[in-house]
Amino acid sequence: MIQYQYKPENFRLSDPNKHQLKDLKSEEMILSLGPQHPSTHGVLRMEVVSDGELVVDVVPHLGYLHRCFEKHAESLPFNQIIPYVDRMDYLAAMNSEHAYVMGVEKLLDLEGKLPKRIEYIRVLVAELNRLASHFVAVGTYGLDIGAYTAFLWVMRDREHIQRLLEWITGARMLYNYIWVGGLFYDLPVGFEERCTEFINYLKPKMVELRELIIENKIFIQRTANVGVLPMALAINYGCTGPVLRGSGLKVDLRKVDGYSVYPELDFDIPVGKGEMGTVGDCWDRNYVRVLECDESIKIIEQCLIQLTNDHKRTTEFNPQALVPKKIRPQAMDLYARAENPKGELGFFFRTDGRSDIPVRLKARACSLHNLSIIPEISRGAMLADLVAIIGSMDLVMGEVDR
Repeated sequence: MIQYQYKPENFRLSDPNKHQLKDLKSEEMILSLGPQHPSTHGVLRMEVVSDGELVVDVVPHLGYLHRCFEKHAESLPFNQIIPYVDRMDYLAAMNSEHAYVMGVEKLLDLEGKLPKRIEYIRVLVAELNRLASHFVAVGTYGLDIGAYTAFLWVMRDREHIQRLLEWITGARMLYNYIWVGGLFYDLPVGFEERCTEFINYLKPKMVELRELIIENKIFIQRTANVGVLPMALAINYGCTGPVLRGSGLKVDLRKVDGYSVYPELDFDIPVGKGEMGTVGDCWDRNYVRVLECDESIKIIEQCLIQLTNDHKRTTEFNPQALVPKKIRPQAMDLYARAENPKGELGFFFRTDGRSDIPVRLKARACSLHNLSIIPEISRGAMLADLVAIIGSMDLVMGEVDR
C-alpha cells in the first residue's frame, strides 16, 4: 500500500516562487534561505536570486507559523486574549500585554485612573522585558556574523532577568501578568532590593558588551555601510522602533504619546548618527539597541525609587481592585499603541456594545513592517551581508504570522 507518492510539482504548488528558472540570466541562481535556518530568526523563507555572491532580488515568503492571533481573539472575552498576546512577540510578552491592556482600558474609560503603584510596576516589568528582548537581538546578531562569545555573555545576563520575571509571575517568557484594570499580583516581598542588586551588577556588564561587540573592529567592518536604510524609505515602509531610530528619526511612543507614567520619568531617545559608517546601516541599528538598554536601566532605577518611597507597598494595596468581572465596552472603533522593543505595536478594536468578545481585533505588528524593507536594502549586497541585514531587523515571526 502506497501511503504517499512523491510528485515533483508538490513543492512548487504549495509555495510557488516569484522568480522562474526560465526568466533568469545564465549566471543567476535561485536560492532558498530558510524556512528552517537560524539566521532567518524564525520560520521565514527568503527566495534569493543571486548573481555569484551578489544579491539580485529577495522575496520574503511568510505563513509558515500560522499563529492565528486575530481569529482566536474574535472568539474569546477580552481578558482571556492576554495569553494569546504574549505569544505574538514571545521575546517581549510583558510589553505586548501592556499595549493590549492599555487599549482595553481606553475602551472602558479606565485610562489614567489606576493607582500609581500599578503603573510603576507595569513600566518596571516592561523595561526589564525590553532589556531581555534587546539582549536576544544583540546576542543572536553576534551569532549571525560569527561572534559566539557575545551571545553567551548576553544570554547569561538575560537569565537574571528571566528569573526576576519568573519570581513575579511564575513563568519565564509568557506571563499573563498585566491584567485589564490592574495586575495579577503585587511584587514579591524583597523584589525591589533584588532588582536593585541586578541593576548594579548589569551596569559594568553593559560597558563590557559595548567593548566586545559595538566597538569591535571586526563587528564594525561587517556592519558599517551595510544595509543602509534612508530615513525617508523607513518612514514610507512604516518602520518603527530601533530600525527607524537607527535611520536618524528621533521618535519614541513613550515620549510622543506619553502613556502610563513615562512622562514622569527621565530618559533619552538614542538615534543613529553614522558614527562608524552611514546613517541607517546595520551598525547604527544595533548601536541604538545597546543605547536603549542603558536608557531602560535608568527607567528601572527611577521606578524602583518610586516603588520603595512614594508608592511603596501597603497592606491595603490590592492590584486587582479595579479589575472588572465582565468587560463589555460601548460600541466603538479604537486604535491603541505602545512602544515595544521592536517598534510600534498597535491594536485596532471594534466592539458592538453588547458582547464581552470583540467583533474585530487587528494587531499592527512592527516586525512585519521592518521585514518588508529587506528587499529594498538588500539588492546589490553580498550574500553574506544579507544574513547581517536580516539579523539587524530583529524579527520575531510569531508577530508577523499573527
